[in-house]
Amino acid sequence: MLESLVQKNDRKIVLLVLDGIGGLPVKDGRTELELAKTPNLDTLAKRSALGLHLPVDQGITPGSGPGHLGIFGYNPLSHQIGRGILEALGLGLEVSDRDIAIRGNYATVERVGGRLIVKDRRAGRIPTEENKRITSKLSEAIREVDGVEVFFSPGMEHRVTLLLRFPEELPEGSDRIRDTDPQKEGLEPLLPEGENEASERVASVVKKLLQRVEELLSEEPRANYLLLRGFSQKPKMESFEKRFGLKACAIAVYPMYRGLASLVGMELISFEGQSIKDQISTLKRVWEDYHFFFLHIKKTDSYGEDGNYEGKIRVIEEFDAHLPNILELNPQVLVITGDHSTPSVLKGHSWHPVPVLLHSPYVLGGTSERFTERECLKGELGIFPAEKLINLMLAHSLRLAKFGA
Repeated sequence: MLESLVQKNDRKIVLLVLDGIGGLPVKDGRTELELAKTPNLDTLAKRSALGLHLPVDQGITPGSGPGHLGIFGYNPLSHQIGRGILEALGLGLEVSDRDIAIRGNYATVERVGGRLIVKDRRAGRIPTEENKRITSKLSEAIREVDGVEVFFSPGMEHRVTLLLRFPEELPEGSDRIRDTDPQKEGLEPLLPEGENEASERVASVVKKLLQRVEELLSEEPRANYLLLRGFSQKPKMESFEKRFGLKACAIAVYPMYRGLASLVGMELISFEGQSIKDQISTLKRVWEDYHFFFLHIKKTDSYGEDGNYEGKIRVIEEFDAHLPNILELNPQVLVITGDHSTPSVLKGHSWHPVPVLLHSPYVLGGTSERFTERECLKGELGIFPAEKLINLMLAHSLRLAKFGA
């Protein structure tokens, strides 16, 4: 129905994602958003529509992939995508039907009583330069396993992407392999077991690869192991522009989020630097070239996962200081939200609804005083599925025709 109603115009839409923005009380009964000093967000909230979105469903904790696909307007249950393909696309790797893409974490492990135990799943978030050195060492030493080409590509901090290129096109389901990341410190790494005949063949290659990697990393002080997750083949997705009639671009630092945007056909904008200021400068530079702008800010999520509520507050306050520079561009629709909640008290993603602020000339407004979880509960948008956010953005930019006679 939505596609049949879409009509084009020149109005600008900005979707600004503060990754993992939602929280829970962490100090004095207040969340990170409630503790942060955000005068610009507060002023904007008073004249905007507020609410909360559900990334997947009640009680379901989403990964970053489903979280973003939802706010991009794609049903996350119908489009289940492995993290590996997102990292690969975000790094600009060419992915074919012969490939399996895998997301890797450099990690710190230790032998305890003959068992290999994960001490730090992120190797202390090693500097990106150290990552590049280690990845280069692996790339030079491992070029193939059992006739399968192996490509390593460094990401940010502890992240690395692997691409396994087989001699022939792989059947569907070849990526159904269990992650080796146990998701918690103090546990043993898991074995990459396949779920079917096709994936078992891939898993056997992965097992041999990991043995060689473990040997090569054994002398590293921090990144002495590699945890794998998100085994994935390249999916087929309808493009964002075809689906919603919007020429879209993405301004994001981290490869995974660039990958998500690339997967739905958004153009990836290259820019110098990694700061919020750099991203907003880039937004200004390309303002005349697109209708839809996706900006992604990562560190709210990173600090939440580390349990560092003060760090998360600092990023929120830094963003607030730069908000007037976005408002100067006068977008017809500005949405500020997250892909999921990452409460510092949980040190991870959670199932809690995610705050949403929608600013346009066509809102009721006046329902809320601040952009916080509790104030969003008072807002006119209520609690709604994340995939319906695109409907609201299109409607507020006057891009949806009337339905029916």
